Amino acid sequence: MRRALRLAARADYRTSPNPMVGAVLLDRRGNLAGEGWHRSAGSDHAEAIALARAAGRAHEGTAYVTLEPCPHHGRTPPCADALIAAGLRRTVVGLRDPDVQVAGRGLERLRAAGLEVSEGVLAAEAAALNRFYLQQRRTGLPFVTVKFAASLDGRIATRTGESRWVTGEAARLHAHRLRHQHDAILVGAGTVLADDPELSARLPNARQPLRVVLSSRGRVPSSARALRGEHLLDDGRDLPGLLRRLGERGILSVLVEGGGQVHGAFFDQQLVDQVFAYLAPTVIGGAAATPPVAGLGAASMAAAWRLTGVRSEWLGSDLVISGYVHRDRQLAG
Repeated sequence: MRRALRLAARADYRTSPNPMVGAVLLDRRGNLAGEGWHRSAGSDHAEAIALARAAGRAHEGTAYVTLEPCPHHGRTPPCADALIAAGLRRTVVGLRDPDVQVAGRGLERLRAAGLEVSEGVLAAEAAALNRFYLQQRRTGLPFVTVKFAASLDGRIATRTGESRWVTGEAARLHAHRLRHQHDAILVGAGTVLADDPELSARLPNARQPLRVVLSSRGRVPSSARALRGEHLLDDGRDLPGLLRRLGERGILSVLVEGGGQVHGAFFDQQLVDQVFAYLAPTVIGGAAATPPVAGLGAASMAAAWRLTGVRSEWLGSDLVISGYVHRDRQLAG
């Protein structure tokens, strides 16, 4: 299963709005018969690729698949049926697929055909890999990541509004990697007016996210670089509604790179799933300098948003700290 997860990760988020899936097939003696991973939406699924490479050697063998095989016809035939037709004896699944067209029916079909089925193997790792997909399928809302770069004293810009550059080149490259991973990037009008950002992932062969700009008073000029290419202008008054609409169009993940007010609005409305904070070894100072998260904020330390699954990494002289935010997803309705 670990091998299957490593294969799935090779898709590098290019399968959206589909999940990243890997499959490893063993013959009846436990030797590798075939393997594969889903590369992009509309292309062959991992199971189909692995079966083609096995060329019949997986008969009476075992399939290890990171996500439940699909039982329905989409752009490709049902993977559950393909595993059955290959004469497999056993299937091991990392995680059930919450999509309404699957949701346990793939496992039921395998069992009904006489295959031994095990599930939940390395489930936490499988869930982490496809956290964007699982969130959108379970709630209808995309996964939301808030990202900001700040000085040691918690400022993302000087009192005059200058913000280029708080962090060094290595941290900025890491941030472009985040843009590649997410389906959409969201900023406020203030960020566009202050910096006129391109909002692109400046990496070789990178995916380019949908640009979402919040502008309640039509402040963003049509000449703004953020409005070139695929983009969406929204008044920002109903953030849960905006996320629902993005989820309905197949957006699995949103990277929020707005200013303090935009970040604060997402936190105040409990719409944040993950945080990436880049901390630079600089001190900006000044009461008028911009904080990374504004809004109402927490009324007490007990009510503050505490991250779990925290990770840290040095990027040159900058430190990036990331973690997940537990919140109420009742907003999905």
